[in-house]
Amino acid sequence: MTEEKLSLVWGAEEIAKLIGRSTRSTFHMLDSGELPAKKVGGRWVAERSKLIAFFMGDAA
Repeated sequence: MTEEKLSLVWGAEEIAKLIGRSTRSTFHMLDSGELPAKKVGGRWVAERSKLIAFFMGDAA
């Protein structure tokens, strides 16, 4: 049995911790659309794998 589970990161602070940036810098990146994230109910949410893939591609 295969179960696909999305690993979501909720809130700009948690996203900032994952990507190793300051919360302020992360808010700027989120607001400008630089990060693969969406606002849900006034709160930022991102898929962990997409954030990691984004930065792996960015570093290459």
